Amino acid sequence: MFEPSSRPFIRWIRHTASVPKGFLRYYVLKLLKDKPMSGSEIMEEVGKETGGRWKPSPGSVYPLLAWLQDNGYIKEMPKEEGGIKRYMLTEQGEKLFEEQVKLKEDLRKKLELLAPPFFSGFWFAHPEKLQEIREPVRRFVKALFNLTMAVEENLTEPTLKEVGGFLNSTAEKIEEMSKKLKERG
Repeated sequence: MFEPSSRPFIRWIRHTASVPKGFLRYYVLKLLKDKPMSGSEIMEEVGKETGGRWKPSPGSVYPLLAWLQDNGYIKEMPKEEGGIKRYMLTEQGEKLFEEQVKLKEDLRKKLELLAPPFFSGFWFAHPEKLQEIREPVRRFVKALFNLTMAVEENLTEPTLKEVGGFLNSTAEKIEEMSKKLKERG
């Protein structure tokens, strides 16, 4: 569990970890690129793919679907038995999705540059003494960030098992080292 001193950080993460503006549009386009879906199917799939951490509300999905349809990015499929209204991407929608993919990649590159300085806040205590490990920490954070992106692009069961095993092993080593250093102090 988290140390009491880490609680403000946890609250900060929860507060700032909301879904970025425009992310729902990207996600809806991504899902509709794979297959036609209804609004409720989109909400369920997002919930499933995010492990229940995020399930967009009808108040965000349906207005977005209406906007995408009004602007020619998606079109309604003929209603099936049971009156389910599904949508599919148009050619214009596929172009918009490709633009969104490019924007996501550009954002990823910017975040990759920001991640090491963001995670190096603890350097303020003794910057001169910590100089020796500054570059390894930067490389570690950048590698972890890139690993996250690579997993997202190759989301298969074997990949998840391999990466999960590696991360658990690495976390155990870091935890052991942290415990050992605390016992020295």
